[in-house]
Amino acid sequence: MLKLNLPIQTNPLQSREDFIKAINQLINPLKPYYSKGKALLEIGSTGAGYSDSIAGMEGFSRVLWGLIPLLAGGEESEIWEECLEGIKNGTNPTHEEYWGEVSDFHQKAVEMAAFGYALALIPEKIWEPLSNQDKENLYNWLNQINQIKVYDCNWLFFPVLVNLGFKKAGLPYDEGKVRENLDRIDQFYLGEGWYADGIDAHCDYYGPFAIHFYSLLYAALMGKEDPIRAQRYISRAEAFAKDFIYWFAGDGSALPYGRSLTYRFAQSAFWSALVYAGAGPFPLGVMKGLIFRNLRWWFSQPIFDSNGLLTIGYRYPNLIMAENYNAPGSPYWALKTFLPLALPDSHPFWQAEEMPLPDLKTKVAQPAPRFILCRQEDKNHIAAFNAGYLHTNDHSHTAAKYEKFVYSNVFGFSVPKAEWGLGQGAFDSMLAVAEGDHIFRGKRKCEEINVSENVIYTKWKPWNDVVIRTWIVAGAPWHTRIHCIETKRSLDVADGGFALGLEHNQYKDQKIEHAVNQQESLAMFPWGASGIKSMYGSGQADLVYPNANTNLMYTRTVIPAIKASLKPGTHWLVNAVFGEPGSGNVNKLWDAVPDVVVTGEEISIGKGPGKVIISKDVVTL
Repeated sequence: MLKLNLPIQTNPLQSREDFIKAINQLINPLKPYYSKGKALLEIGSTGAGYSDSIAGMEGFSRVLWGLIPLLAGGEESEIWEECLEGIKNGTNPTHEEYWGEVSDFHQKAVEMAAFGYALALIPEKIWEPLSNQDKENLYNWLNQINQIKVYDCNWLFFPVLVNLGFKKAGLPYDEGKVRENLDRIDQFYLGEGWYADGIDAHCDYYGPFAIHFYSLLYAALMGKEDPIRAQRYISRAEAFAKDFIYWFAGDGSALPYGRSLTYRFAQSAFWSALVYAGAGPFPLGVMKGLIFRNLRWWFSQPIFDSNGLLTIGYRYPNLIMAENYNAPGSPYWALKTFLPLALPDSHPFWQAEEMPLPDLKTKVAQPAPRFILCRQEDKNHIAAFNAGYLHTNDHSHTAAKYEKFVYSNVFGFSVPKAEWGLGQGAFDSMLAVAEGDHIFRGKRKCEEINVSENVIYTKWKPWNDVVIRTWIVAGAPWHTRIHCIETKRSLDVADGGFALGLEHNQYKDQKIEHAVNQQESLAMFPWGASGIKSMYGSGQADLVYPNANTNLMYTRTVIPAIKASLKPGTHWLVNAVFGEPGSGNVNKLWDAVPDVVVTGEEISIGKGPGKVIISKDVVTL
């Protein structure tokens, strides 16, 4: 990968001054990319599901998520004058760069939230400098959000934030809309701190970096006017924090899972909002460490272009994994994490010593996202074993982002590049099935799910006359998958292990070490190993080399897999899957495969008190 020497990559991020320097290192390179009227930020040539002009307006507004706390904390910015001019022109109906009318479910509604945020935190910067006509224009443009419909998910918070800004700036606002939307969002609450992003929707990062973030902002700003709701939001966030902390590793990396991962370090925005709201599920030093380490990890990755601009992608620039709503300026939504800059330098957060993660369990079940999380603290590895969902949506790569058997902060996960074969499909941590035509499909949604302390169960149907039941016995570095496949058609199947990167920045010209025979395949590098063993069934081991840029973490990967061809009938396949970061003791660990015993009635995995028994008495087609 291209090596850059950008100042932000060497920022130590240890103090408030470093934090200030970091936000400026992120936003100052944008200065040449503002349009003539300053109302659009035009930083790329790739497209999204909306027009280039809307994408330019989106880029403009997303920078505000970092600028606002900077200014609220008493600091200055060399691009604020451009932003203020852009606000005047973008909301002026007679200007050529006018942001235009807003209709139902429009992307502009998303971007309006940043202006409500600004009116609430820095009215002296965004409101008071305007002329009477400019004020009228800004208010009228923003107030359109009270006349339109938004999606029934985290979007309900966007009108809330605009009206909150109106209220804090002393402007007329729609109190009924605020109450109605907040009451509706309460219906997404699942308990134990968890929200789904809508009714029967996914539990993903939209809980922490959207719903909880906005809730905590509301709690901080409305604690006196609406104390009951504010305290409810803080209590829920504190409960959620005790689960969400398991998604972060000691090195600052976090679990890649779900959609909108191009927002990258928005992963830690939740912790920033907790600090801002004065919530205390953990000591300030622990939350400071979570934020600072996550930012350090991200700034050390190749996520920038040569001009210092954020790119679309995850650990590297990658349009394949992007959403239809990812425009060139979209990644700057991650600037929400800089909310602590609104706190003065005298705040205890800035004085606190950065602390490591507290002691966490090595295995924990989280029923809301349907996870069993296993942690290898000495390897900074998190493996989230996943049941999937009974409902799905039409966002890009939904199957890859929500239905894999396991997600890892080290191995990442892969998305398909095209539909032909296992190489284009990149089916890591999935059971891929085809009808002999090389057109493979994985699980997109479930018919049944269950999450217990050690085992995840899921049932799905790739076709109406094919039923697949999978039990995952969670563990690290080994886990076991039991598949019962009942089919009325001939099938080709492939059970993919972890995707292992073929290259690593810290190692040069390393050749892959691999072992492949009838029943097992293993790939090894100094930075990690991935393997799979067929423990029962008619499987044949192989190594699959997916198309480039399909994995979120590494540009090129290899996936150990067990393949089988099945005739109509009922088939049982049991595979043990191995994933281990680093190179120490790999051979010893590889030999420590779980015990598997298969009889006519049951399948047992492991020994002693932790032994798992799966009954083979299942309902047939």
